[in-house]
Amino acid sequence: MKNGLHQVQEFVDGIAASVAIVARGEAGELIVPACNESFFGMAGARRGTPGARSFPIALDALVPSYARHELREKLLECFDSGVAQELEQAYDLKDGTHWWRLSLKPFRPAGCKDPTVIEILITGLDITPKMTLTRDLEVSTSRFRSVVDAAYDAIITIDQAHNITLFNHAAENLFGYEAAEMLGQPIITLLPEAYRPSHSARINQFARSPVHSRQMDERNRVYGRHRDGTLLPVEIAISKINVEGFLEFTAVIRDISDRVRLMDLLQKEAETDQLTGLPNRREFTEVVENVLRTDERLSILMLDVDLFKKVNDTHGHDAGDEVLRVLARVGSSVSRNMDVFARWGGEEFAVAMPGTDIAQARARAEMLRTTFESLDFMHSWHGGRPIPFTVSIGVATRAPGESNLDAIMKRADQALYKAKDGGRNRVETE
Repeated sequence: MKNGLHQVQEFVDGIAASVAIVARGEAGELIVPACNESFFGMAGARRGTPGARSFPIALDALVPSYARHELREKLLECFDSGVAQELEQAYDLKDGTHWWRLSLKPFRPAGCKDPTVIEILITGLDITPKMTLTRDLEVSTSRFRSVVDAAYDAIITIDQAHNITLFNHAAENLFGYEAAEMLGQPIITLLPEAYRPSHSARINQFARSPVHSRQMDERNRVYGRHRDGTLLPVEIAISKINVEGFLEFTAVIRDISDRVRLMDLLQKEAETDQLTGLPNRREFTEVVENVLRTDERLSILMLDVDLFKKVNDTHGHDAGDEVLRVLARVGSSVSRNMDVFARWGGEEFAVAMPGTDIAQARARAEMLRTTFESLDFMHSWHGGRPIPFTVSIGVATRAPGESNLDAIMKRADQALYKAKDGGRNRVETE
């Protein structure tokens, strides 16, 4: 028997992996008839360890107490079922923690006539480098996920098929969808209908480009689509990365609704007269110059409140401001959609009327003049009593091919002064 055990020991000592044979003792206890030096090292034991001086050795004398229960359970299951088992265990040694993958394979020794008597071959492979790499990867992934989920901006990743693979908390808040709903869905779900047909082509163009990251779109506003259908003005930075031969695209998306509202407000203030709400001289000039780039007919009216200083002196400056607001409201309400009714400055107003000749322009000017002269409009005047006022109007028309706005405005201004010199409350042409 001793000679047989010696042969088994020689066999297991010759195996590079950690190897042990486990059997049942006479009292049913688990014993190790043979194991190699690598198995001793795996368990942190040595041949000189008390209880491990000679074979067979009690399993409990070799395996640390914290690992015994799990290993014993697997061994007993293997003895009872005759089915191979596997488990992974960590052993704390002097040089640190080592991870082992243990394979338990039942077998019957050669020449054994009792079919119920089996032994188990334990083969252990040191998987510490793999477990360390896995742990480091998990830590890195956990940190990445924490950063992504804590980010103020929405972060969305799509695969090469343009389907969503990452959707962080900020993206949920921005678009109104849960991440579980969006994973695997096409990115165009988050785009306005008008942007969808061209989006794939844009992504494919970026995929072929040598540029790895870019801003979308630097010149024009970009919009996303909320779950409820509303459009969201956003700022997007997109990058691409090659993952095992496949491209992934990550977009960092910032909600710029507040910024857009401020920009629109500033733009409106830059183009609008604060007192009357009409377009100011700058906006009027820009619109008319666009008309002058075409061959379209164009007439210009210049209006001025007659004796405006007298209105202020008689009724006060607040009443004078109210007259200007009334003129703006009534004048713009009777103008066509294509006309531009603007405040030129002080008590002067200008009207651009595309598509009109001198006769048509004069007729409209007369209609405006008589409307104000007769107070033929509804208005709740401050104090209850209407403030009478009249206007003088000068009319000028664009000459064929003329593109100089200053020249046209000068003629309209000359016509206005002709109306004033002629007694006010009248229309003159130039």
